[in-house]
Amino acid sequence: MRLLIVGAGATGGFFGVKLARAGRDVTFLVRPERVAVLREHGLRISGPGMDDRITPRLTTAAEIDGSYDLILLTVKATALDQAMEDIAPAVGPDTSIIPILNGMDHLDRLNSRFGRDTVLGGVALVATSVRGPGDILVLSPDASLTIGDQEGAVTPRTERARAFLADAGFDAKATDAILAAMWSKWVFIAGAGAITCLMRGTIGDVAAVPGGTAWARDVLTEAADIAAAAGFPVAESERGRYEGTLTQSHSPYAPSFYRDMIKGHPVEVEHVFGDLSRRAAELAVASPFLDLATMNLRVFQHQLDSHSG
Repeated sequence: MRLLIVGAGATGGFFGVKLARAGRDVTFLVRPERVAVLREHGLRISGPGMDDRITPRLTTAAEIDGSYDLILLTVKATALDQAMEDIAPAVGPDTSIIPILNGMDHLDRLNSRFGRDTVLGGVALVATSVRGPGDILVLSPDASLTIGDQEGAVTPRTERARAFLADAGFDAKATDAILAAMWSKWVFIAGAGAITCLMRGTIGDVAAVPGGTAWARDVLTEAADIAAAAGFPVAESERGRYEGTLTQSHSPYAPSFYRDMIKGHPVEVEHVFGDLSRRAAELAVASPFLDLATMNLRVFQHQLDSHSG
């Protein structure tokens, strides 16, 4: 099987290096200006108990030489439209596209372009950060990639994809409830992002002040209520883990969303927050804190856009 990974950043780079080291046929689709950089520096992941470097096989959209069996989409949601154009020549009748983006809106867009049967659901749990050209820092050794058919069945197609991804240094799973898994991650990401971005601090910073933990629970409850109203309630065990993470005293944790914001980088406000607030309104679920986070980050993004223009 041939795998095309769209993007060689913190997420795509991590999974790509692991899979290439495990002997899989991996090609990275990158922008033309990135080719020279990655050929010079290679692609490296390092962190607790690991230090791997590969010379990646690279292609650009103009150089795609035929269809691939699997396409792993690891771009930001803001780059999805361009990514769909770029991968079109790589999509054949037997291709499976695995997007690991935040939120749910990307499924509708990919389904419309390539057909629902071609697009699997995907959830990646990995803590990584780019610290230089082709250099990815792994913040935690725990990593997983869960895939599944949107119709809720474990099919031969999903099993083939899972087998290709398995035994490569991360947990690869197929599930018959991928949409629920995607909603669950969305609840956590939105909760963590709203708590840290609104308060401009880490989870530990928020927990350190009077009322901080109670407020964090309220934010998480809003997101979970939206998921439940949409038909995808978060399991109690997962809800408990999320609450523990988002209220932990002295925790240095902050999601990548927050780290991007404080660095002045663009954020996926519409895909993580705007779409969730819209669905809350349609489902008649009150979400004042998430609505406030949406407005706050829209203003932040507007300021970025204004300055770049």
